[in-house]
Amino acid sequence: QVQVVESGGALVQAGGSLRLSCAASGSIVSISGMGWYRQAPGKQRELVASITFGGRTNYANSVKGRFTISSDNAKNTLYLQMLSLKPEDTAVYYCNAILQRLGISYFDAYWGQGTQVTVSS
Repeated sequence: QVQVVESGGALVQAGGSLRLSCAASGSIVSISGMGWYRQAPGKQRELVASITFGGRTNYANSVKGRFTISSDNAKNTLYLQMLSLKPEDTAVYYCNAILQRLGISYFDAYWGQGTQVTVSS
């Protein structure tokens, strides 16, 4: 069994900062990559940022220069440092892990339950 758990969401004023964390645990053999997605009310879930096991990163244009994704591979933990937050960053932020479970031969995607980020103007 695998668990993916996010934390760090909060209410913050525009221009403020937050740091989200995500921990994957359980019977994990290997993680190929992890990422942060977000979903605002009435909108589709979108990729915010992703990172491969080797450290290659990818960002949505809307967050480039403001958000930084990082990971601790030894701890199966993912982070998202968010600076200069805007009201349009308000959403539920989800962590995604592409991983191989013990006893399974392929990689699959696992999701956390989400953490709410609200940016007030």
